[in-house]
Amino acid sequence: MKLSSHEGEYNSFTMRTEEIEVISEITDIEIIAIGNSIRDLDRLQKKHGRGRWRKLKGLANVRLPDDTTCFAEIHWYEAQGIGKRDIKVKRILGK
Repeated sequence: MKLSSHEGEYNSFTMRTEEIEVISEITDIEIIAIGNSIRDLDRLQKKHGRGRWRKLKGLANVRLPDDTTCFAEIHWYEAQGIGKRDIKVKRILGK
């Protein structure tokens, strides 16, 4: 899939942590799920270790693989003592 800097072009898929860089403070943080409510809990625990895992979402400026910067909704997992893991862009909201 060709990446473009046009707003909305990224809405149809999720970009993983390795492909993006969060370049501003994350705002409007909300908890989406905690513990057994997380579908990927087994994968998280195998990959990163046991902990009180939470799935969160928030808004931030991000740099995309083609060096475009934009404002986006991001989702990630977090556990105390482990930190943020698996950051994903879910929706591009603007430039």
